[in-house]
Amino acid sequence: MESSAPPVAEPQTRPTRRTESARQFPATRHYRGILRYPVIRQLIRFTGVGIVCTATSLALYALLRPWIGPQPANAAALIITSVMNTALNRRLTFKITDQRRKAHDHLNGLVLIVVALVITGGSLGVLHWLRPDATVADELWTTTLSGFLSTAVRFTMLRHWIFRRARHR
Repeated sequence: MESSAPPVAEPQTRPTRRTESARQFPATRHYRGILRYPVIRQLIRFTGVGIVCTATSLALYALLRPWIGPQPANAAALIITSVMNTALNRRLTFKITDQRRKAHDHLNGLVLIVVALVITGGSLGVLHWLRPDATVADELWTTTLSGFLSTAVRFTMLRHWIFRRARHR
């Protein structure tokens, strides 16, 4: 017994703009050469953030130092710029845009502030121990050079501890 009902046609699915564009352009970029390594791309972005934060930190230090002295000026400049640095690195270097764990990331960033204070504050202490008559320019050079060490520590700790969930972006 054959049925006289017409066969049911399969609905025609038309690709939407989203699926067409997904087919044309891959969701992830394919980098060539050395940029194919996420750590290199992160280091480049981290360096840009670092330049902005270092310039801000030096300006704050030079501004605050005459009124509150070298160690408190160093601490204030580092605390202010470290909070800014964590926020910028979260967004720009490691491409984390969601709000989940934001407060947790900043709390972990406080550890990095302490590490930076120990490194730069210690270098200022050594400078004043060796040269009690050190100038503000000497202090700025000292904090800048010791800042390079704390920056290397910061990147390592950000990448392998705080933002490890975004290490491959």
